[in-house]
Amino acid sequence: MTSDGTLPQARTAAALVMTAELPPALHARAEALRRAHYPAERNQVPAHVTLLRALPPFVEDEARGLLGSLSAELPPPPAMLSGVMDLGTGSALALESPALLDVRAMVAAHFHGMLTLQDQGVPRLHVTVQNKVLRAEAKALQAALGLAIRPERFAFAALALHRYCDGRWEAAGRWPFRGRPRR
Repeated sequence: MTSDGTLPQARTAAALVMTAELPPALHARAEALRRAHYPAERNQVPAHVTLLRALPPFVEDEARGLLGSLSAELPPPPAMLSGVMDLGTGSALALESPALLDVRAMVAAHFHGMLTLQDQGVPRLHVTVQNKVLRAEAKALQAALGLAIRPERFAFAALALHRYCDGRWEAAGRWPFRGRPRR
C-alpha cells in the first residue's frame, strides 16, 4: 500500500493471468518450438498453460493466498501431452489433465462472480507454439508436429500468477505443488 492507503498503480491496472507450469524438460521443448514458430514481434511471454485469463487486479492478494494454499496441499497434477491442437491461424501442443482442471475449477469457484465470460468456460489445455499466421502455415506446422509429437505423461510443476502489462507479463508469484500423491 502507498502512504494514502491505496494500492500502487501497477497493481490496480493490470488484469491477473493464472497459469500452470510445465516440468523443466517439457517447458524447454515447448519454448524452443515457440521461439521457432511464433511470430517474433508477438512472442512476448514464455511458453505457458493458461488457466484463467483475466482475474480482476483487486483480488491479487487473495489469489496469491489461495494459490499458495492449494499448491502446498496438492500433489503435482498428472497430465498427458496428447498431440497437436489446431488453433485456426496457429498451432499448439494439446494437453490433458483432469486433475489440473479440478484445481482450476476450485479457483474459478472461489472467484465466482468475478470471472470474465471467457474464464467462465472450461479451457482446452494447451501450449500455444504458433499464433496469428496464415492458415496454410499453421496447417504445415501441425502436419510436421503431428509426425514428431508422441504422447507423453508428465506432471505440472507449479501454479503461477502474472500481471498483464500491455502484452507482457510481470510475475506476481509462483507456487510449486508440494502435496504428497494419494495412494
